[in-house]
Amino acid sequence: MDTQTSKLLLALLTVCFLDTLVLTYVILRSRWAGWRLMATVFFVFYGVMTFIAQIESVVFDILPAGVLPRLFLLGILVTAPFSLLAVILLGKGKATPVDSHEPNDRLRMPAVEWIWKLAVIAVAYMILYSTFGYFIAWKNPAVQAYYGGIDEGSFLAHMQVVFSTAPWLEPFQALRALLWVVLALPVIRMMKGHWQEAAFAVGLIFAVLMNSQLLLPTPLMPEAVRMTHLVETASYNFIFGYLIVWLLHRHHASISDLFRGA
Repeated sequence: MDTQTSKLLLALLTVCFLDTLVLTYVILRSRWAGWRLMATVFFVFYGVMTFIAQIESVVFDILPAGVLPRLFLLGILVTAPFSLLAVILLGKGKATPVDSHEPNDRLRMPAVEWIWKLAVIAVAYMILYSTFGYFIAWKNPAVQAYYGGIDEGSFLAHMQVVFSTAPWLEPFQALRALLWVVLALPVIRMMKGHWQEAAFAVGLIFAVLMNSQLLLPTPLMPEAVRMTHLVETASYNFIFGYLIVWLLHRHHASISDLFRGA
């Protein structure tokens, strides 16, 4: 086995191990079981690893023709059997009643509160995406060279260029933030324990399942660019996942109530 093949195999095993570790934790700490849990694991796993990851590929048109449909199909072929087998092997294949000793009032709040919190989440994601993208990724000369750009000298100057050349980008990221929320909701609802455990789980799901694939060598992206994007996206995705749960896990009577204990 040559060095390149060994490196690819090691990276693939690492990705599989990290994804399995995160999903094992989520499954074992879920208050759900049976088909409900299997469907949820598939929905979250496929949604994060394939759907959310590849919609940027559609928008930026960075993949060769014909590759994208295969990636969506491959995502199903990986996540569907994994979700089924993982739940069964971890002893959660048989549905059981929800633990009556642990009340579950998560995600219950008035419609108006949902609206302003979703607006905050969308703005927060745009800020995280832009700041981490500039200060971690765009400051790297290898990233600039790969995308054929330059460092404009400051964050504000960079954002002026973004708004002038791609005015659709930030609204697209706001929409993407709402898709992230959809994927987070069942995890928030099903996790046992304190809300902070659900926040940690969502953060891990967003950071690991979304970005572990960047560990895989690919001719489409140099290693220096991949590793920079790995640090960039894993960092802000974990923060964003934690933020979603902090905002949505319960009703908050006021802004100041956000900063009180759950």
